[in-house]
Amino acid sequence: MTISKRKREHVRIALNHDVAFRDKTAGFETWDFIHCALPEMAYSQADPETDFLGRSLSFPLMVSAMTGGFSGAVSINRSLAEVCQRERIALGVGSQRQTVENGRHLETFRIVRKTAPGIAIVGNIGAGQIVDTRTTDAMKRMVDLIEADAMAVHLNPLQELLQPEGNTDFRGVLDGIGRLVRTLPVPVIVKEVGCGISEETARRLAGAGVQWIDVAGAGGTSWTGIESHRGARRHLAKTFWDWGIPTASAIGMVRRVEGVRIIASGGIRNGLAAAKAIALGASLCGAALPMLRALGANGRPSGLTRLIGEWREEFRTVLFLTGCRSCDGLRRGNVLRRIRE
Repeated sequence: MTISKRKREHVRIALNHDVAFRDKTAGFETWDFIHCALPEMAYSQADPETDFLGRSLSFPLMVSAMTGGFSGAVSINRSLAEVCQRERIALGVGSQRQTVENGRHLETFRIVRKTAPGIAIVGNIGAGQIVDTRTTDAMKRMVDLIEADAMAVHLNPLQELLQPEGNTDFRGVLDGIGRLVRTLPVPVIVKEVGCGISEETARRLAGAGVQWIDVAGAGGTSWTGIESHRGARRHLAKTFWDWGIPTASAIGMVRRVEGVRIIASGGIRNGLAAAKAIALGASLCGAALPMLRALGANGRPSGLTRLIGEWREEFRTVLFLTGCRSCDGLRRGNVLRRIRE
């Protein structure tokens, strides 16, 4: 199966099947904000704006990597970019590996920057594609294609293991990441795809020069679930459907690593969860499947616009009800408490 067909199949499955974690959550329900009955501020003073990669965001949210590289992705990515530009949030594209396969679907990626000239855009490539030293020039072309503000390298050993066409040789990936950090003209973000990143892994990444880590923890969309609908190694998929570090726990682990900034994705399903992620130590939150489903199969932006507006209002309400005027206030350390393990 070509990469293009596989990417189209991933989107189809995500839109039409239950691919959520079954018995594991992202862990945000174990934390609760401490209500401030005397906020000593007006709601209008609660300002959720933040900066990411030198761009101003209306609140700390990125529509995470999902689509591109197949027929039909132009309209999806155009709509995503249109909404992100209007709502001033960041956008990550799906894996750009297909651009190496052939040049047939370059416009599915190029359309993002054409539509959204003012937002932070993050490119995307898999760990298996960065091992070969000859691919550095290809990575630079991927950055140029979308005029990316950063390039994400996704780590997905479980997904690769489950895919019939997967690459399970992860030798040399850390060296490849270090090489990209040294040679790309933009920051390198390293992310998981739903199994989380531990403190030990974060320390190794920091040692390679990585300054941004997207923990992409367990509790949201299970890529094991998605691959199971493709008929891939069903016995393993059934057993490992809920494998991974819950997102809230992963944030706590990675925040102990000095010099690393955190993006929290995996189970961010509303503005309240996003605010908890920021209070736990993240600088930005990401969500993919809720955004794709809000956009719908027809690619109409109205549903996505409404969802982002709701999340931003929820996030801003948390600021007001905790007496915080900005995102920095959420990180004071006295606004969130653990309520159960």
